[in-house]
Amino acid sequence: MTEPTILIIDDEPQIRRMLVITLESQGYRVREAENGKHGIAAVADSAPDLVLLDLGLPDVDGQTVLLRLREWYTRPIIIVSVHDSEESIIRALDAGATDYLTKPFRTGELLARIRSAMRNRSDSPPATILKFDDLTIDLAGYLVTRNSEPVHLTQTEFRLLALLARFEGRVLTHHFLLREIWGVGHQEETQYLRVYIGQLRKKLEADPEQPRHILTESGIGYRFQ
Repeated sequence: MTEPTILIIDDEPQIRRMLVITLESQGYRVREAENGKHGIAAVADSAPDLVLLDLGLPDVDGQTVLLRLREWYTRPIIIVSVHDSEESIIRALDAGATDYLTKPFRTGELLARIRSAMRNRSDSPPATILKFDDLTIDLAGYLVTRNSEPVHLTQTEFRLLALLARFEGRVLTHHFLLREIWGVGHQEETQYLRVYIGQLRKKLEADPEQPRHILTESGIGYRFQ
């Protein structure tokens, strides 16, 4: 089996060197690009399985690189950046980033995010039955079980859960979830979303106050794991 290829687009040599050592030790093949122009060309040339993209590039703004890549590149893009404002994170996620890590980061967390992104590549065949520890979600049958016991969900609750679960490990912004479930006219109604998330947690989590599956990314959105 061919090892997955990861492209690093970052202008800091020491960061690239650290990432290369870490990723190669885990069996990944690694390519590097020191700016946005070379990064876009490298993606077009080698079609990597995943891209690690810094936002603070010297030639082209990283957000612009992200938008250009998302015109045709469908595989995971994880932002790795010193920019940690909610505005930057939300803008990147809404523009198509798969995930977002702020520097400095723990290598274990980076590797976990990469594994999660690789499991959910958009060019992988879609699964109809999703299993997560005590939860099983049958997308085709509209069924949810917890510890093998059926869980009754409303149609809206099921659609919201299915959307979160299909993007397991990925942060989904408030705007994205509201648009996908309720339509473009409801993208600012975050309180509405919070109510439904609370209902799902009561039905699915052993302890709704300490959720294991539906996690809050403060000020940004939610992540399912």
